[in-house]
Amino acid sequence: MENLKKLGFGCMRLPMLDVENNKVDMEQFCKMVDTFMAKGFKYFDTAYMYHNYQSELFVKDALVKRYPRESFLLADKLPTMQLKSIEDNKRIFDEQLEKCGVDYFDYYLLHCLDVDNYAKVKEFKSMDFVRQMKAEGKIKKLGFSFHDTAEFLEKILLEIGEDIEFVQLQINYLDWESDSVQSRKCYEVCQKYHKPVIVMEPVKGGKLVNIPQAGIDLLKAQDEKMSVASWAIRFASSLDDVFMVLSGMSTWEQLEDNLSYMEDFKPLTKEEIETTFKVAKIINDTTAIACTACNYCKENCPMQIQIPEVFELYNNEKRFGMASGSKKKYQDMIKTHAKASDCIECRSCEGHCPQHLTIVDYLKTVAKTFED
Repeated sequence: MENLKKLGFGCMRLPMLDVENNKVDMEQFCKMVDTFMAKGFKYFDTAYMYHNYQSELFVKDALVKRYPRESFLLADKLPTMQLKSIEDNKRIFDEQLEKCGVDYFDYYLLHCLDVDNYAKVKEFKSMDFVRQMKAEGKIKKLGFSFHDTAEFLEKILLEIGEDIEFVQLQINYLDWESDSVQSRKCYEVCQKYHKPVIVMEPVKGGKLVNIPQAGIDLLKAQDEKMSVASWAIRFASSLDDVFMVLSGMSTWEQLEDNLSYMEDFKPLTKEEIETTFKVAKIINDTTAIACTACNYCKENCPMQIQIPEVFELYNNEKRFGMASGSKKKYQDMIKTHAKASDCIECRSCEGHCPQHLTIVDYLKTVAKTFED
């Protein structure tokens, strides 16, 4: 892999003017892109379904139209979870090129491989298709993002690893020893097969920013100048063979903070890494539902339940009790949105959850907490 600054701009959580209507603050996004590029960073990551299928268009307007093609690196993904035929491979890929306004992708991924989505890749011959696109120069480097067990990751690499140049994994200090996410185990599989790693969800959808006060105190005692978020991103960036860490920056302040320590990155020491693991224990002891608010569940809910928002309120209720005001916020939310108890148990949400959460069961718990 080429020698790059390790911070990548994830275009999944862009600055918003109107969340309900998916209206991005393009003026701020452009300013963020300009600063990011001026500081020597150039990796941008988008995907077909991000921002209600509009992220690629936002990237086109803020980046592609405003900078020479050779000055940045653009990553996009084939939505394996949405494939229904062999023809979908080309249809979606061509649409992505057009929406992004490019002739090729620097990095292209089979999106969100797990047992079910990998079966679709094989059924619809997606590997044959992306190999052909690479041969035609429309893909420069080919990889996949992954959400399953380390054992299944090894199976995939044994079958198609010869064509795979990198793997994108969910890695953060909270999930490092997680039984469901298996960050460490998956990372070690990639090392075994000599696959460079891109890290997604280093801050776990913001969960490693809003941490309990005891965790903040530990981090500040180690280095009072570093932000809470910096520990998560620097943890992932400190791992051998990680060449890119994606951050879904939603505000100018988040961008400034990230650039402050990633422009001249220094890996964490052994003692600092041990501190993050102590913080992980504190967080695990106070978090009821390990949701990252990726919204994949919400996009597939026939009842349109605001699942991530509901889970955040529940977590706050468990962490802070009545002081959080979560019950009132929940009651206000369901004036215009479906209740947790409206769930029909179709489990479509669970099939799309990268964290493998038992969402239906959690919704029942939320309903009992806030509706009874």
